[in-house]
Amino acid sequence: MARIAGVDLPKNKRVLIGLTYIYGIGKARSAQILVKAGVSENKRVHELTDDDVNKIKETINNEYKVEGPLRSEVQLSIKRLMDIGCYRGIRHRRSLPVRGQRTRTNARTRKGKRKTVANKKKATK
Repeated sequence: MARIAGVDLPKNKRVLIGLTYIYGIGKARSAQILVKAGVSENKRVHELTDDDVNKIKETINNEYKVEGPLRSEVQLSIKRLMDIGCYRGIRHRRSLPVRGQRTRTNARTRKGKRKTVANKKKATK
């Protein structure tokens, strides 16, 4: 089993797809890494030699920010937006959609489970 950047890659997937299990690496970046490391993207993860794994590790460590450092950078960016009080920061603070989506309907992922508001009772005569 290959362990890169603190993540165990799935054994039976192609390396191109396996690398996407690392936070901060998608398909395009995975392809770039494999070209730079000189590893075929059609190989399966369990077929990789130790030399191949080391080349991939070096390429990722030298050129990209992934996993822990990337997560902390994203969190600091969000915190900065909240501290300066810009529109996006306020939306983050209120747990509402940040990128202009509608909130009258939908937005359930961001807002959470519906909070039912009871109607006022009608006065009886």
